[in-house]
Amino acid sequence: MKAIATLCGAVAFAGLTCSPARAQTPYSAPVAESQIQAANGSGFVFNVAPYLWLPTANATLNYKLPPGLDGRVPTDVSAGPGDYLSHLNFAAMGAADVRYGAFSLLTDFVYTNFSATGGASHIKSVDFLGQPALPISRDVQTGLGTTLKATIWTLAGGYTVLNGDWGNVDVLVGLRGAQINARTNYSLAVSITGPRGNGPSFGGTGYVGAIENVWNGIAGVRARIKIGDQGFYLPFYADVGGGGSQPTWQIAGGVGYQTGWAGVSLTYRYLAFDQGSSRTVKNLSLGGPLLMATFTF
Repeated sequence: MKAIATLCGAVAFAGLTCSPARAQTPYSAPVAESQIQAANGSGFVFNVAPYLWLPTANATLNYKLPPGLDGRVPTDVSAGPGDYLSHLNFAAMGAADVRYGAFSLLTDFVYTNFSATGGASHIKSVDFLGQPALPISRDVQTGLGTTLKATIWTLAGGYTVLNGDWGNVDVLVGLRGAQINARTNYSLAVSITGPRGNGPSFGGTGYVGAIENVWNGIAGVRARIKIGDQGFYLPFYADVGGGGSQPTWQIAGGVGYQTGWAGVSLTYRYLAFDQGSSRTVKNLSLGGPLLMATFTF
């Protein structure tokens, strides 16, 4: 019940901190051009869309060893909603959009803070600098839990390249930033001494942590294809980019319904960052169902 209340509060928070609007969101796509022109006298169309996203999170973390030891602690985290809902600390998610004619500007924001315990985390090995990796069996990991805080923000400009009674297609260019804060608390029934056989060792009870900031340029496309004349449509979104990540990419699609100034859509959204083995957060992916409410004016 605590997790459900927290999620509902996150959706309410996202809705209250933005203004209702009409047009399109990053994951529900454009309305027809005739609707855009008739929406209001100014020619501007606004949209806000709080949403609930329940992804499965997969991360490969390359923590540094505690002070006094040189090397890395490769750690895997794989947590679905069933693993973290009972340990969800806070979440806020929402999208907004403004359009004038064929031009548009969109933004999307995701913040999540949750803990994954039990088998959701696994320290794979201890890699002392210049030495072969020393595998860590799950059997000796008597207690392990990871707290993951992720803030992801997207800002992009769009232009409608195809438009008709069947729907719209926009091309996009912009940027995406992410801050990933991870901490893994461990209790190991083993202690591994450094390669020189003296000084600090890794094991027992402790923690490893990392903060990574990532910025990428992105380019993509979003579309909305009508299904009949009853307000149903198929939304689609995809982008790819690079910079801090090599690469980052995202895709989303599903089904939606719009009537007047309000609508709802259900999509599957997948977002990934891949930074390579030299980075503390080697990769992170989030994929799962997304339920969005849209309000337009």
